[in-house]
Amino acid sequence: MSYEQDDDDQYNAGYDVGSFPKDFGYGPFDQDGDGLPGPLVGEQKPRILLMGLRRSGKSSIQKVVFHKMSPNETLFLESTNKIIKDDISNSSFVQFQIWDFPGQIDFFDPTFDSDMIFGGCGALVFVIDAQDDYTDALNKLHLTVTKAFKVNQGIRFEVFIHKVDGLSDDYKMETQRDIHQRANDDLADSSCDQIHLSFHLTSIYDHSIFEAFSKVVQKLIPQLPTLENLLNILISNSAIEKAFLFDVVSKIYIATDSSPVDMQSYELCCDMIDVVIDVSCIYGLQDDTEAAAFDFQSSSLIKLNNGTILYLREVNKFLALVCILREDNFDRQGIIDYNFLCFREAIQQVFELRNKSQVYVALTTNHHSNVLSNQNTTVNSETQNTALNSAAVQR
Repeated sequence: MSYEQDDDDQYNAGYDVGSFPKDFGYGPFDQDGDGLPGPLVGEQKPRILLMGLRRSGKSSIQKVVFHKMSPNETLFLESTNKIIKDDISNSSFVQFQIWDFPGQIDFFDPTFDSDMIFGGCGALVFVIDAQDDYTDALNKLHLTVTKAFKVNQGIRFEVFIHKVDGLSDDYKMETQRDIHQRANDDLADSSCDQIHLSFHLTSIYDHSIFEAFSKVVQKLIPQLPTLENLLNILISNSAIEKAFLFDVVSKIYIATDSSPVDMQSYELCCDMIDVVIDVSCIYGLQDDTEAAAFDFQSSSLIKLNNGTILYLREVNKFLALVCILREDNFDRQGIIDYNFLCFREAIQQVFELRNKSQVYVALTTNHHSNVLSNQNTTVNSETQNTALNSAAVQR
């Protein structure tokens, strides 16, 4: 992990990681024989900014989603007093950085470098505590998005209406409607209608925070339309009702087919991943303790009492395909397995093309830089020669 911590941070060794062993997390990408190409270099990774008022739940979200901290343990987290950078770089799909900002940052302070912060930002997640008076939070939201939009018009703005687990369903909807209305009215009053805000009801005590972050991360994946198309082809040719492509560490889904996502189905898939990792960690490890609990042989089949089947297959070390289908349609498991192999090969081809294009862009950029440098050298030489000739004429 490359995120910065205070010297007195006691949580690094004390995570309650639940279903995951403590070393099963984001770290240097370990290329397996059948895995996908390695991660992007740090400069190319999109950046997700976590912002909001103090005690709104920003650090808790980061710890629960990406570091498997138990929601109950987040009660003991201290307030963030500096920018904490977290590098998420295991999966070939999930490649980004999360910057957790203290709530007291003043964007109009001369020492705040807005161009540097917002310039390389892919998404800005603003967290609002739904159980508190959110008037100040809405004012901070307005200042933040307008400032960021002036620097970078490509930022995607996501508003997490957080801590809704203690609210009734009716009050949740009313709170979301009120925040949505007031935030957009503030933008309209300041002639910023071109800024689009997306709103999500979230809580760290259920799967809503994982689903919300899934939608944020998907917007940062350029290959998303291709992945969705591949999943559509897979389910149409395999009699599958729903398919998710999961990052197994965070349990966020980076792609799904075009059919609507049912929250209950998503929760079932998340629980299945927990079961697979649990069983793999207990029974699947060999004498070699360096072996990964989740590898190319990982797969699972769970039959529910309503005639539904959950089927999981490993795509690479940190990616899994989870399918939902009827038991009657699983009679053709051989066809499903063959289609999955075709699907996995197609994903690898997509990223081989991506890596080639990145290498080409890098080489082209370096070439242009070298050409520009040579041109500058030539110009400087010509300038010096002209100056010498002029000096000779003058003499």
